[in-house]
Amino acid sequence: MKKVVGVYRNQNMHWVGDGFPVKNLFSYDRLGQAISPFLLLDYAAPYRFDPTTAQHGVGSHPHRGFETVTLAYQGEVTHKDSSGGGGTIQAGDVQWMTAASGVVHEEFHSPAFAEAGGLFEMVQLWINLPAKDKMTAPRYQGLTAGEIPCIEMDESAGHIRVIAGEFGGHHGPALTYSPVNVWDGELKAEYETFLTVPASHNTILVVLNGEVLVNGTQKVIDSSIVMFAKDGETAIQLQAYQDTKFLLLTGEPLNEPIQGYGPFVMNSKEEIVQAFDDFNQGKFGEIPVQA
Repeated sequence: MKKVVGVYRNQNMHWVGDGFPVKNLFSYDRLGQAISPFLLLDYAAPYRFDPTTAQHGVGSHPHRGFETVTLAYQGEVTHKDSSGGGGTIQAGDVQWMTAASGVVHEEFHSPAFAEAGGLFEMVQLWINLPAKDKMTAPRYQGLTAGEIPCIEMDESAGHIRVIAGEFGGHHGPALTYSPVNVWDGELKAEYETFLTVPASHNTILVVLNGEVLVNGTQKVIDSSIVMFAKDGETAIQLQAYQDTKFLLLTGEPLNEPIQGYGPFVMNSKEEIVQAFDDFNQGKFGEIPVQA
């Protein structure tokens, strides 16, 4: 079994814009190279929005040097960016935006969801780009629920959705710049499962809700992450005390300097300064205005 080296929980919610009430479960400024190539994960736990005709979300803002991955569990988000990417993701869909050399984008509740109201639940994950790819052209991948392989566990104990990477011979649809696995799972109460991860990867278990016993020793509850040692072991055991929703993230560490400030993550302070200069000079482009 892979050794557990840390368990971290955050119940403190803060708002991103006026549409995303999130708990930050990990970030590179605290954990650094130990979570490479992952940078940050915000969990918008279920939150009820009243029906409205107002626009809720995050207005125009820039990114450079990494990718944002948004998983929709409940609710809908409409995205537009300066590279021409965009679309609406619904429950089960995933939006994978590669900011790379720079984009300006906006994310709002879809008009249909805003008008109807209801429960909103999302995850946003930031994944770092290798230095050689940080200034490549931006890219947008809208992955629908139907495109994401879903592997059912024995006895209907739960399932694993393969968003990126490979699980049990099934490959996720997301195109990535470095080797990563993004598995979206559910495990029902009183059941257990064994997951096998690459020995060379950094590995993070994200428990969104529920309660689970990890490797027979470590109890983990909602809004928590578990970090594992890179000790050559590959097996992780999960036993669910309650119905549990989780993500398992693994990635080949980039082993490159991480320099971040606000919406930019690069390899040096000079590159951060350049990112601000380029943005202020309009080099990230503008979000197209629909007629």
